Amino acid sequence: MPAENLKPKIIAHRGASGYLPEHTLESKLVAHWQGADYLEQDVVATRDGELVVFHDIHLDPITDVANLYPDRRREDGRYYVVDFQLPEIRELTVRQRYNNPDELDDIYLEKIPGLDKHFSISTLVEEIEFIQELNRFTGRNVGIYPEIKNPVWHREHDIDLSERLLNALAITGYDHATDLIFVQCFDRNEIRRLREEFATQVNVIQLVSDDQEYADLLTPNGLAELTELVQGLGCSYTQLIDSRSDKAIRPAPLADQIMAVGLELHPYTFRRQNLPPYVKSLEALLEVFCSVIPVDAVFCDYPDVAVRVRASVDGWRR
Repeated sequence: MPAENLKPKIIAHRGASGYLPEHTLESKLVAHWQGADYLEQDVVATRDGELVVFHDIHLDPITDVANLYPDRRREDGRYYVVDFQLPEIRELTVRQRYNNPDELDDIYLEKIPGLDKHFSISTLVEEIEFIQELNRFTGRNVGIYPEIKNPVWHREHDIDLSERLLNALAITGYDHATDLIFVQCFDRNEIRRLREEFATQVNVIQLVSDDQEYADLLTPNGLAELTELVQGLGCSYTQLIDSRSDKAIRPAPLADQIMAVGLELHPYTFRRQNLPPYVKSLEALLEVFCSVIPVDAVFCDYPDVAVRVRASVDGWRR
């Protein structure tokens, strides 16, 4: 069945990041094989303006940049992607994201130790072409889900990330509303630029959090206005549970308000760690969002688990 017909859609959050180093091609390969409908790409830029798939504007959390380039840190002690040329970025090794790199008491307990020597950072075009090859080989039609990271910060460094992203998407065949792509961003002004300045036709998702800066967007009037710009909204799944309910799990008013205006709802991030008190497993949490809470997609670090739960749940509320 095509990805667009499955509900909720399974978005591989940074690939199969619960198992392998995030945003590596190996992680995307595993996620594709596990049955994800969309593969996520966080997009940042190098000093020479190349778009790479990496979650942070800082390199130090999950690479060996400090070992290879000890003198390239800024005054704040951080190493920034934008301070490095693409050939230098290619020299780096991506490691798994641990809370404490010296212990396996980490946020991804299922990850495989000892694999950190074999993973690198790819450009956005390289990853898209890799996914397209996987689609051709397997006969599947897995979509892409890029996020524009820190667009204002990039413009302060003379890089228009949105313009470069849309150009990259166009040359790889993603420029229509019917293409299997969602472009996401937390910056509400950048969302408006995508539609009004660049007139993009691809599907767009407004990301939000529970920060006060998004409060006006998450009102009936704010959501109604969003329908003119985006196809859907991405928020934390915790924002969709009625916290007043101490027994039965019920949708928060926000979930029904989003559904009422016709926006798609794509909550993040489903993982085995830091589970809420009302469930005892990732499987149980996903079951809630496949049957009780009306969502259209879920971001998950374990795509195989999400695919399995979706297949086991009878009925879908939306």
